[in-house]
Amino acid sequence: MTSAKATSLESAFAGVANNYRGADVDLYAVYRDMRKNTPVLEGDFMATLGVPTIAGLDPNRPTFTLFKYQDVMTVLRDAANFTSGFIAEGLGAFFDGLILTGMDGEAHRRARALLQPVFMPDVVNRWRESKMEPIVRNEYIGPMAAAGQADLMDFGLHFPIRLIYSLMGFPDDRPEQIEQYAAWALAILAGPQVDAERAALARKAAMEAAQALYDAVKVEVVQVRKAGAQGEDLISRLIRAEYEGRGLDDHEVTTFVRSLLPAAGETTTRTFGSLMTLLLERPALLERVRADRSLVPRAIDEAVRFEPVATFKVRQAAKDVEIGGVRIPKGAMVQCIVSSANRDEDAFENSETFDIDRRPKPSFGFGFGAHMCIGQFIARVELQVALNAILDLLPNLRLDPSKPAPEIVGAQLRGPHSVPVIWG
Repeated sequence: MTSAKATSLESAFAGVANNYRGADVDLYAVYRDMRKNTPVLEGDFMATLGVPTIAGLDPNRPTFTLFKYQDVMTVLRDAANFTSGFIAEGLGAFFDGLILTGMDGEAHRRARALLQPVFMPDVVNRWRESKMEPIVRNEYIGPMAAAGQADLMDFGLHFPIRLIYSLMGFPDDRPEQIEQYAAWALAILAGPQVDAERAALARKAAMEAAQALYDAVKVEVVQVRKAGAQGEDLISRLIRAEYEGRGLDDHEVTTFVRSLLPAAGETTTRTFGSLMTLLLERPALLERVRADRSLVPRAIDEAVRFEPVATFKVRQAAKDVEIGGVRIPKGAMVQCIVSSANRDEDAFENSETFDIDRRPKPSFGFGFGAHMCIGQFIARVELQVALNAILDLLPNLRLDPSKPAPEIVGAQLRGPHSVPVIWG
């Protein structure tokens, strides 16, 4: 196994968070202005904030940035004319180019069809009862209850990783090992950098982490195949599956699983942090949700609209197009600012208000169209399980008045770094 430097989960998470800037600017005020005055910007908006790109760096590619809901919808729903293959040159380079978000057309359709069954509601709901709820309640929230105080981000960082790695097919009895795998997965996300000097070092660290994660996953794949691969977990299902008319070998299974791991816990962690912050800032709403658990899914959906973790998506124009009266040439990058579109006053009434009672309407927190997040149902159920356990087991939950209030920050991979609470 590759001897990549051991990394703590906490430091890896902080490294990713610090990479994506934006704490020093009122982004939503900027977005309001852009929607009104420059809804289609000729230029790379995120680059002006110092946010690195996940695309292959080509200075000859022009970039256009979209801020309005309908323009973002037009791009994300049209995978034929706005493609994603360029991601294989950037972030995908850490995965041998095999990354679902960096595939187009028939290759993407087939790969997604292969992976989709394990993420379907019937599978996840069975797993919710057999694993999710017992793990969250018995291993995390129950043992916390007597303390009367905590930083919820400590729980938020660890529980999605514990759950998703179990679903993937990793053993439940090696938590330290799983956390190391998760730290390597996060280190890959820190690979893209703006500064050239830091970029070389980060790329080297990300490549080492990617190889270490590959080696670790490969060991598990070999073991699962040897044991007969009869389980409901993703590794077993991939071993049993057919792709392009044939079975997958160990390398292909390993590569598919590795490509899913970096985002598997990280985005749920940040969404959980933002959800809890938004509820804790509104004690009456928190109590209303505690009293009526049918509101839990609505609170989650509104948090995903109001404070999406992945704040922008990028596509490449496959032909000359026009958006908002602006000509976008074939080959240009099209940057869709999801955070702005999700608060577009032309699409959402009282768009700048966190309102769990609003009429349901698609937002872009989990993406949209062909590349909509394959794990979104798992993420939603994980968040439901976590919030319900907290409301059941931590009575009179409130922000800790002796600690700084949580802040939701970041131009990309957005969320709070700390959510200090007390209860009882």
